[in-house]
Amino acid sequence: MKTPIALAALLLATGAQAHITQFAGTFAPEAPGATGSGSLYMEYDDDGNTLFINATFAGLSGTTNNAHIHCCTALPNTGTAGVALATGGILPGFPLGVSSGSYTQLIDLTLTSSYSAGFVTGSGGTAAGAEARLIANLTSGNAYFNIHSTTFGGGEIRTFVTVVPEPATYGLMLAGLGGVLGLARRRRA
Repeated sequence: MKTPIALAALLLATGAQAHITQFAGTFAPEAPGATGSGSLYMEYDDDGNTLFINATFAGLSGTTNNAHIHCCTALPNTGTAGVALATGGILPGFPLGVSSGSYTQLIDLTLTSSYSAGFVTGSGGTAAGAEARLIANLTSGNAYFNIHSTTFGGGEIRTFVTVVPEPATYGLMLAGLGGVLGLARRRRA
């Protein structure tokens, strides 16, 4: 009886060793009078050193004129920070001149050109340092994605992201809970 449980736990633990970190967030107005909303999903692949971004947005009071990821705020989920991820000041391929739309892009985090120059300098002068700093701050809630519009040049909507637990993590939790309940039941009997 112990062998199947141990094998199941091992299989679940192996699945939890994936090298993908998922982030999700909901865009909300950044300034009084802003009207936009939307959602953000990102996947960080630490093997491939890439960040996949999938953002949707709608209802902006103006049209888009910039978008980037900022880092690093002093406190999680609040405050402002300088631009971290942007090529030439903007995320590559971000749609401009629209009040609603979507953005899907795979960013190569091994390139210093993927970041603002100041962020690279503040991260030890290398893309590897910038990548590590960006991901650590996305994970801790000290980095955010924002979309600027012609009405709100400083940013109309933004979102701090949260890490999305992997399904295998939930499996491990359930397996552990099942084990604890099984032991408790056995002790009662």
